[in-house]
Amino acid sequence: MHDAPITLAGQPLATASKALILLHGRGGSAADILSLARYLPVTGYALLAPQATGHTWYPQSFLVPPAHNEPYLTAALGAVGRAVALAGSHGISPENVYLLGFSQGACLTLEYAARHAIRYGGVVAFTGGLIGDRLYLENYAGDFAGTPCLLASGDPDAHVPAARVRASTALLTTLGAAVTEQITPGMGHTVTPQELALASQLIFKQPAA
Repeated sequence: MHDAPITLAGQPLATASKALILLHGRGGSAADILSLARYLPVTGYALLAPQATGHTWYPQSFLVPPAHNEPYLTAALGAVGRAVALAGSHGISPENVYLLGFSQGACLTLEYAARHAIRYGGVVAFTGGLIGDRLYLENYAGDFAGTPCLLASGDPDAHVPAARVRASTALLTTLGAAVTEQITPGMGHTVTPQELALASQLIFKQPAA
């Protein structure tokens, strides 16, 4: 189990008006995922990147029954909640909080957001889907109230089936999110410059530098 210490970067929380929470993938680190921020128009944002113990948020595939990833999954969701609360404690309201993750971190991003659907600044999932052997609809509630979301993935992907990405898009849409889905044939398990450009335009509302 882990407390997922949060690495801070970008604008200090005390003076930032927006916050971007970044969630790394399996085997990754807070530093890895923070490096993506340089490719996004987030100057002036506070950057918060929780670090999973052992570089993994939960031990098994995201496609197994959620109970098989406990108690790690609950702890990981709690880590995201702490980052959101930390931003809030500095006066950054949810509509100015942005969530972004890659791979395992993208799955965690979507799972947290769908379980706490409110108006966020935006949600970005680079190669991820909602967690479970199926979608547990009883876990998801709230209203995204038009929150812009980007689900970008490849097909085929060794870890994230395109069918789960599509099902996640549909679920988020029913909760009131404005979802853009981009599934790229043969992309590989990575984040591409094209995806970063799309996130810059759709979620952060301006072209990348």
